[in-house]
Amino acid sequence: MNFAPLPSVEAAAVPADGLVLDVREADEWAAGHVEGALHVPMSDFVARFGQVTEALADGRRAFVMCRVGGRSAQVTQYLVQQGLDAVNVDGGMLAWEGAGRPMVTESGVPAHVL
Repeated sequence: MNFAPLPSVEAAAVPADGLVLDVREADEWAAGHVEGALHVPMSDFVARFGQVTEALADGRRAFVMCRVGGRSAQVTQYLVQQGLDAVNVDGGMLAWEGAGRPMVTESGVPAHVL
């Protein structure tokens, strides 16, 4: 059985106004995240799927991100199977940070990838 390759994009290529879907856990999110990202931890994903579909209702593409790309790949695959436009961010938050893309925290301390 052949599977279509998972749609993916480099962290540096995510548009500044792109909808980033962060599937990391709360402690990882608190350490540093993409400003304006939608945070739905993978552990809550099925329960909060409606929130994700609402965010993508206008045909927006989700740029799915975790720490290195493993969890986000699973979520991206699930979203694509549901007929939604989703791409995995290769290398996740580590690649995002490495590309010099901006990160924020809610506490105001300097952001980092946990």
